[in-house]
Amino acid sequence: MLLSIHPEHVENIMNGRKQFEFRKVRCRENVSKIIIYATSPVMKVVGEAEVLEVIVDNPGHVWELTSSQAGISKKNYDRYYLNR
Repeated sequence: MLLSIHPEHVENIMNGRKQFEFRKVRCRENVSKIIIYATSPVMKVVGEAEVLEVIVDNPGHVWELTSSQAGISKKNYDRYYLNR
């Protein structure tokens, strides 16, 4: 699976601060690997990551499960999932 991710988040993924990638739409079944494409200004494939688990739940519960390794602030998380 190819995911376009903002460079600031890519950096946090690569250095291990961000262990979870949050999406509003569930990925297809049986995804085992993510190809990471950094968006502008980088605009290239920069790495890959193994999918260990897919968590599907309401945003509040997902935050409870992932916040310690989310790599983003609660404010940004809430803004991303506003009205979801």
